[in-house]
Amino acid sequence: MNSENSIHLKGHTALITGAGQGIGEACAEVFAERGADLILLDKNRKTLPKVAKRIASKGGKVVAHIIDLTRTTLLQKLIEEIRAEKTIDILVNNAGFDRPGVTAKMEKKDLNAVMGIHIDVPFLLTKWLLPQMRARRWGRIINISSVYGLSGAKGEAAYCTAKAGIIGLTKTTAREAGPDNVTVNAVVPGLIRTPPMIKLPDKYKQPIIDQTLLGRMGEPVELARVVAFLASEDSSYITGTTITVSGGWGI
Repeated sequence: MNSENSIHLKGHTALITGAGQGIGEACAEVFAERGADLILLDKNRKTLPKVAKRIASKGGKVVAHIIDLTRTTLLQKLIEEIRAEKTIDILVNNAGFDRPGVTAKMEKKDLNAVMGIHIDVPFLLTKWLLPQMRARRWGRIINISSVYGLSGAKGEAAYCTAKAGIIGLTKTTAREAGPDNVTVNAVVPGLIRTPPMIKLPDKYKQPIIDQTLLGRMGEPVELARVVAFLASEDSSYITGTTITVSGGWGI
């Protein structure tokens, strides 16, 4: 793909989870524009092939795998197969979903489901991919958190806990991987125009927009550009930090 920024990620291979729509899709587009080879993971059989086909039609190098990331045995087997052929040096842990519920009434199975995708999957992918990055003495891990992971929110016990947890994992991994020139950072989105947020009733969205200094929702590409920056050599002295991309909400 042709782009004045293509040199920024050329020669690198990025694995992006939740790449079938929203933030993950935008990350895939931006990374491809900047020259990265892509490995895209998502369980959505309808959207992921379309994303991969569109990127490939523009000259991007992309392989897409439809997989339920929470099926650990299948995920580990897939990663082993990928690592046998490619060296992944950029990991974007983006996949996630929400099961709203207040702390006093939430079922443990719902908590486990949310923690599984937001904590277990990033932990395992980091565990499996970090050794290759350390061996090459270059790597980038970017975890997608949320403003709610910093502030908390009523009725979002599981989601807020998970998004706070990924920040803890980010900081710990950054300390462990830093000596091997692997950076680990978290991006903290505000209200982004993803499919779930588009469907959210205005009575829930508008109060957030009213508290956002820029007075609008963010676009997925605006977040993706920050993720791409953290994946590039331009961010070589940034690690263990969180970058809030919220239009001023939650500052």
